[in-house]
Amino acid sequence: MKTAEHLDGIGALAARYDVFLLDQFGVLHDGTSPYPGAVEALSALKRARKTVVLISNSGKRAEPNERRLLKLGFEAGSWDHFVSSGEVAWRSFHDMVAHGSLRPGTKCLLISRDDDRSAIEGLPFELARSGDDAELVLISASEGDRYDLDHYRRLLAPAAARRVPCFCTNPDKIMLTAVGPRFGAGRLADLYESLGGGVTRIGKPYLPIFAAALALAGDPDRGTVVCVGDSVEHDIAGGLGAGVATALVLSGILADTADLAGLLDELDAYPDYTMDLFRFC
Repeated sequence: MKTAEHLDGIGALAARYDVFLLDQFGVLHDGTSPYPGAVEALSALKRARKTVVLISNSGKRAEPNERRLLKLGFEAGSWDHFVSSGEVAWRSFHDMVAHGSLRPGTKCLLISRDDDRSAIEGLPFELARSGDDAELVLISASEGDRYDLDHYRRLLAPAAARRVPCFCTNPDKIMLTAVGPRFGAGRLADLYESLGGGVTRIGKPYLPIFAAALALAGDPDRGTVVCVGDSVEHDIAGGLGAGVATALVLSGILADTADLAGLLDELDAYPDYTMDLFRFC
């Protein structure tokens, strides 16, 4: 097992790397408010002339994610690009329609939060009323803080039984909510598979989202890039797969983890660095 270097904050990495791939949930904010020092740290990276790409397993497209960051108090211009799994998926669906592999009018069962439809806005899909008439299932988010898994089982079972193709644009299995950690969209994807359906997952730790982020950063030398996140499964494993250095922030979903070493061993994914919070010091 590789021993990670523990840092006081992101400032030490600014002296070593030029490109920062940063997660948002669990690193910059908890979904409700920024973590202490996060707003200042993000702005400080830009003042240090670093390339900052925010890379998120949000099922929403990039623009609504960026609007939320501004509402939370993050400074406009403190990041260069935002890449969300929802954005990658939207562009993929757009191309599939253009090339004829998805027909206009496809009935899509959309699983989202707060009736959010941004994941399919601008696409020629029709919203399916239930899993019974769905021709495509898109899991972009979870409302695990409002519903239990049985609710989703009833919703998804008819589509899974017919082997309707399913795409999950947020592979995170745990999400942070105002009432604590709850099951995320990735857990719903697992449920769909357990019901007999197949799932295509889009987002971290899978390479396409990292490839999109690195392309926006100008395809830099991988030795100049560090990926910072709070998930071993998604950020650390994904960064390692993309060939870049990794830093694990011990906030977010890891805040209550009693056996971090065991988790690293289980996933065989070891970060180069750890830090308690994303702050600039």
